[in-house]
Amino acid sequence: MLSVIAALSKHRALWLPGQAAVRAMSSSEASSSPYTTLAVSHPAEFITHVEINRPKKLNAMNKPFWSEMVTLFNEIADDPDCRVVVMSGAGKMFTAGLDLMDMASDVLQPVEGDMARVSWNFRKKVALYQETFSVIERCPKPVVAAIHGACIGGGVDLITACDIRLCTEDAWFQVKEVDIGLAADVGTLQRLPKVIGSRSLVNELALTARKMYADEAKSSGLVSRVFADKEALMAGALAMAGEIAGRSPVAVQGTKINLIYSRDHSVAEGLHNMANWNMSMLQTEDVLKSAQAAMEKKSPKAVVFSKL
Repeated sequence: MLSVIAALSKHRALWLPGQAAVRAMSSSEASSSPYTTLAVSHPAEFITHVEINRPKKLNAMNKPFWSEMVTLFNEIADDPDCRVVVMSGAGKMFTAGLDLMDMASDVLQPVEGDMARVSWNFRKKVALYQETFSVIERCPKPVVAAIHGACIGGGVDLITACDIRLCTEDAWFQVKEVDIGLAADVGTLQRLPKVIGSRSLVNELALTARKMYADEAKSSGLVSRVFADKEALMAGALAMAGEIAGRSPVAVQGTKINLIYSRDHSVAEGLHNMANWNMSMLQTEDVLKSAQAAMEKKSPKAVVFSKL
């Protein structure tokens, strides 16, 4: 990613046209936010809506975005009033990816030292940008990505760090980095192979930079549901978030943490970690409350669970 900035800083960023904007949980409806690139609102109890909020720039990821995401998701991780997050983009598309012109100043500043020292410091910057999406994955609250229009470059890095991905019929996805001279370096190459079942398809997308449209994204497993338009997408995302938020936060957060652990470890290691996890987490009143609701044929959403 940072190599792109250095290579293309003298050229205009290529923003691709999106589809018609739809009024659905727009940033104007969100509560006031201390963030300059993100709009944060709470559309229902225990649900936090995070919207990339640079619609005039097609939600391109500028310098403040990378640090604001880390600050926000660290706050969300510790917020007992949040049990699930919906992530979307304002305006015409989810995101056009990296804002090259804005980011250039962060990378092209003169750096003193020999090649080893310059490279060492450059590596630290790459690691900082990687943290922007790793913090989503590390957050114990499930994150539902609601994607409309285009999801380009860094957008793919972002959504592959989310737990559930939904999109509109007009959505398309593009691993853009090879078109601009580098290998993607903030998560796509590491997470996309774990999201899509076909290694051949992952390699094709990453090596050719071709667009993947909604129907193929659904059939390959990149997204789990496709909606007619943004309004339906946001309604569907909120409904799904409501289902998650209505369950025990001990169960939900434990499930996310162990799913990610098991993805990166053997079955035996995953089972061992699960046993260690549940030796304490099963000792919760949430189990008795959920069991009683089931016996009374009530929905888990009828149960009042303590905050976590």
